[in-house]
Amino acid sequence: MHYHPLWDWALDLLQDRRLVPHFVFDAQCLSKFNEERFVHFINEPWTADAFWSAQSQLPPNAKPLAFILYADKSKLSSFGSQKGYLIIARIANLPIHIRNGNTALGGGRIVGWLPIIVENQEHAKKKNYIDFKNAVWHTSFYQLLASVVKLSTTGYWFECGDGIQCHLWPLILILSADYEEQCIMALIHGLKGKFPCPVCLVPQDEQSVLHPHELHTSCQSKDTLHTARLRPSEKEKEDQLKAFSLRNVENVFWRILYTDVHRTLSVDRLHTYEEGLWGDHLWNEVKFWISDLGREAAIKLDKNFDALPQWPNLTHFSSVMVVDFNDSTALGDLSKDILHLSCCKLGHLLLRCIRYYMELDMYTSFEVQTEDTISAGRFALQKFSEVMEPETFKNWNFPKKHLISHIFNDILAKGVTCNYNTKPNEKMHGSLRKIYLQHTNFKNVASQILRYDEWLLTSTSMHTKLDELDEAFADFWMKLNGFLNGFLPQNNIHLPDGRRIHLRAEDMITEFRFLHINYESMVDWRLHQDLLRCNPQFYGSPRYDCVMVKTADKPFFARLVYMFSSSTGSADFPLALIHPYDVGIASSCRRRDDDIGMWHVRAKPRSSSEIISVRSIVRGAALASNPETPGDYFVIHTVDTDIFLRVKALQAQLL
Repeated sequence: MHYHPLWDWALDLLQDRRLVPHFVFDAQCLSKFNEERFVHFINEPWTADAFWSAQSQLPPNAKPLAFILYADKSKLSSFGSQKGYLIIARIANLPIHIRNGNTALGGGRIVGWLPIIVENQEHAKKKNYIDFKNAVWHTSFYQLLASVVKLSTTGYWFECGDGIQCHLWPLILILSADYEEQCIMALIHGLKGKFPCPVCLVPQDEQSVLHPHELHTSCQSKDTLHTARLRPSEKEKEDQLKAFSLRNVENVFWRILYTDVHRTLSVDRLHTYEEGLWGDHLWNEVKFWISDLGREAAIKLDKNFDALPQWPNLTHFSSVMVVDFNDSTALGDLSKDILHLSCCKLGHLLLRCIRYYMELDMYTSFEVQTEDTISAGRFALQKFSEVMEPETFKNWNFPKKHLISHIFNDILAKGVTCNYNTKPNEKMHGSLRKIYLQHTNFKNVASQILRYDEWLLTSTSMHTKLDELDEAFADFWMKLNGFLNGFLPQNNIHLPDGRRIHLRAEDMITEFRFLHINYESMVDWRLHQDLLRCNPQFYGSPRYDCVMVKTADKPFFARLVYMFSSSTGSADFPLALIHPYDVGIASSCRRRDDDIGMWHVRAKPRSSSEIISVRSIVRGAALASNPETPGDYFVIHTVDTDIFLRVKALQAQLL
């Protein structure tokens, strides 16, 4: 067992003067005024119930020092023959941008390497051998925790880097892991056990029904083990333990005061949603029904994926039917024309199931949670469970289906899901693999990446007949004059002698191909940024991004055609020529789209382009074209949480 004492690592952070101002040691109850009332919200661990509960049990003036621990195996060699079993630690008292950040200062640190038991085929899968491996895991993990165990009963006075003495009290607040690792941490039998959930006592055959069940507790598990060990025979011991799906091993986390291992375990979105419900189940169902529709349907789906727009955090796939695909961001948008109600009723039902799955995934990914967002998320969970008919598709009686029933309890207890998501820890596996390759077999794994300076040549002066470029530029100068003559008085800008603007084709304007848009997120109320392109040659291909434009009534979507600035006197006005997608959609079509959670937009004729101020752009948007109806598009509202809420608000206006 290789390790760095956990307490020593924590004290190193507390001594760092750069980090000390960011530590939060007291539970907080936070609210924000929404122009009508104060709304209580949850984000960081110290704003949630578990932190509050732990501090309430401590002596007066004692400060909880809360650890987040992650453990998992990592493949170090190209063929997976060499593995490492790493433990990564983070401090829950640091804000998430530091705790989960990409820099070493205050971020995750590998604090231990667990021993890997070589599989013995003679004993593999035997109960005693599995118990032995679990015992090795917990005995080894104790070496890392030994420096914390004693202090969890007494606390520790320490002078931090700011010169202030604190009575620190260590505890394990969160254990971050996939399902298999959680079973080891909780010491339950797992997938085939009588109660396969590490959090509650749900019977093995009731996992598909999302009802509350009695919770596991460390006290109950400890008493069960001690009672079982008093039984006179091995069979009686085993029967006693099987009644609670427990293993005959002492749990290392029982040694830490104010830490209940079953409460520290959390639903992991990466493995439960993206790789579990989606990757292993829903996506396979989609591929099955598309394959059932024939070769043409499969080809059409691949073409639709290839036609998706380039967008940050949206992976572009040229084909999906022959590859493992774990990102559900745009599946509903692209399969709508293939799994249509008229040709495949079960396919349409599956789309509705995916709709509620994606809504549930979006609500659980919010960076800030309020009572309203949690209620909306619970509603999506309820609808998802109702639509998933076991007799229609498959048997949904498996742990990852059941685990989602705990997701909102985890949010209330430990804050937003990114506090305990395994994704930041999984990212560290890649750097370990790279180091291993560089220092062992010396393989050249570096790839050549072409890098372009995005900040160069973002503007050019133009003096040309724009109306000859494409239909969108028809009557360009007339539209520009009309816009400026209406825009300037509205902004209290008046020309001398009340003159009107009359620009001609020989006048100069400046073209721009790159735009920063700052907007306040509807989820966390912080400033976010979109980088928008309006470029005929962006990495060798044209890219004209879409935007959401605000109006006095309600926002609409449009595509950027041309960005430029026009000068009047000493003032410079940044403007954009846009192609509006605001044609009305028939109510029958709206109802069908709403059934699977889509927001449908339709383009005006290209010649009906408009000029707007870039300051009226709310944010960027990713739109996928409808191949069945040219000029129709679907908003990909699952690319981030802000656009998700904005589209939900538009849908609510139609109710």
